[in-house]
Amino acid sequence: MKRILVLALALLLGAAFGGARSLSAQQPRSGAELETAVKALSAELRCPVCQGLSLKDSPTELSMEMKSVIRQQLAEGKTPEEVKQYFVGRYGEWILMEPTPQGFNLLVYILPWVGLALGGMLVFFLVRRWTRPQPDPLAALAGAPAPTEARWPED
Repeated sequence: MKRILVLALALLLGAAFGGARSLSAQQPRSGAELETAVKALSAELRCPVCQGLSLKDSPTELSMEMKSVIRQQLAEGKTPEEVKQYFVGRYGEWILMEPTPQGFNLLVYILPWVGLALGGMLVFFLVRRWTRPQPDPLAALAGAPAPTEARWPED
């Protein structure tokens, strides 16, 4: 009976503190915390104009507008994941600087390791072949019978 009461109390306290934590995550951010979150999130999204640069590094007008949208949504209390999903919904998964490791994108994470393993095996076998002792051709001739005269077929 005592265990059940302790367990019930722990569950109630966990729910109370968990609920408070979720409410604080939804409260609007401001100041330095907001700017830090905007910089972190803009580093994870690609600029549609520059294509090779993140929003954080891009000087274009569109990237400035996208950063202001990020700032506005974070200030409204949206999580960084929700903001990312907003941009993925508008631009597709291409907008993410780092693709999600699922489906076909998984090859991006697996193929470098496969290539490294195959390259390591190639180097191993080539080094083993190069360092293998080669038979001495003169030693093979020392034990060979003397060559005979070549004969021409008689006509």
